[in-house]
Amino acid sequence: QVQLVESGGGLVQAGGSLRLSCAASGRTFGTYPMSWFRQTPGKEREFVAAINWSGGNALFADSVKGRFTIFGDNARNTVYLQMNSLKPEDTAVYYCAARSSGAYLYSLPGAYDYWGQGTQVTVSS
Repeated sequence: QVQLVESGGGLVQAGGSLRLSCAASGRTFGTYPMSWFRQTPGKEREFVAAINWSGGNALFADSVKGRFTIFGDNARNTVYLQMNSLKPEDTAVYYCAARSSGAYLYSLPGAYDYWGQGTQVTVSS
């Protein structure tokens, strides 16, 4: 049974930082892309960032470029999202997702096979 468990969400003031973690179990995701999405009530799930561990390639949404970083710890089977210079519009539930094959970095939710339960990030102004 594959499980993705997010942690690290919380309340932070605008301009602050948070680091989200996504711990994977049930299989090793060392070569397949993992990503972060976010969602606010009434809106579709939005791509944030993705990483291909095998090549170290990363992809970011324009809205977070220069502020967010994605990186992984293969030994811990964990992917992280470092969020700096947070803005109120970053407030959302953040989800970790993983593919079970391939290397291409997709930004569409439908391309991912496994999802975590989400962690709330709230940025106050």
